[in-house]
Amino acid sequence: QIVNPTLTKNMSGKIAKALIGGNWKCNGTAASVRAMAEVLNKAGPLSANSEVVIAAPAIHLTTLKSIMRPEISISAEDVAFKTGYGAYTGEISADMLVDAGINWTLTGHSERRVGFGFPGETNEIVGLKTKNAISKGMSAIACIGEQLADRQNGTTMKVCAEQLEAIKAALSEADWKKVVIAYEPVWAIGTGVTATPQQAQDTHKEIREWLHNNVSPTVAAETRIIYGGSATAANCNELYAMNDINGFLVGGASLKPEFVDIINCTK
Repeated sequence: QIVNPTLTKNMSGKIAKALIGGNWKCNGTAASVRAMAEVLNKAGPLSANSEVVIAAPAIHLTTLKSIMRPEISISAEDVAFKTGYGAYTGEISADMLVDAGINWTLTGHSERRVGFGFPGETNEIVGLKTKNAISKGMSAIACIGEQLADRQNGTTMKVCAEQLEAIKAALSEADWKKVVIAYEPVWAIGTGVTATPQQAQDTHKEIREWLHNNVSPTVAAETRIIYGGSATAANCNELYAMNDINGFLVGGASLKPEFVDIINCTK
């Protein structure tokens, strides 16, 4: 029996291999993308306990794939609502991504759920996009999380459970082997309000308990739940020390040399 090395546990029972994700959002020029790749390529040995995945704008994906050190995976930031090829102007399907050698995607990032001045994606759309990616052999970093009002009203887990339920409805149990959950407390991103490591741990633990009770104990034990609330080189060690935090989805800091320090906080 072959054991998936990313799912082996360390002495404390924590999943040993972290997922350190970078989300470059709508950032990067042809020149700056090459410069950041150069920083990572020259960074020396990266922590063996980190699996590194960088999500970049679609226009830069194939360039990054061709120049990035091979142990860093390149990810799309979104995937089409439809699979295959056809009359879906502006969409990039999972089939196209896989054909281009891109085997990861984000789904349901909080910015896409809210929308950019127009209606955002529903929980059901996020679930279907996640399934689309997995059905074509991709892995997905599925993002969930609550707004400030939800946190203040004490409905954090109600919101997260609704988002998880839509993902569960679209997937088979076997599909979860290809899923990483990114918990993004939206109220802690760029608001000046920060989640404490214990607040993050508490919600991660509740998410794992939800998986245990609603999907399966195996999925709960094996799914990496990563933190997406403004992780930086300054706070990553304290956050990663928490038992149910299995890595990070890093925003702005993933465009800076300090991203190397975040990757290596798992050593």
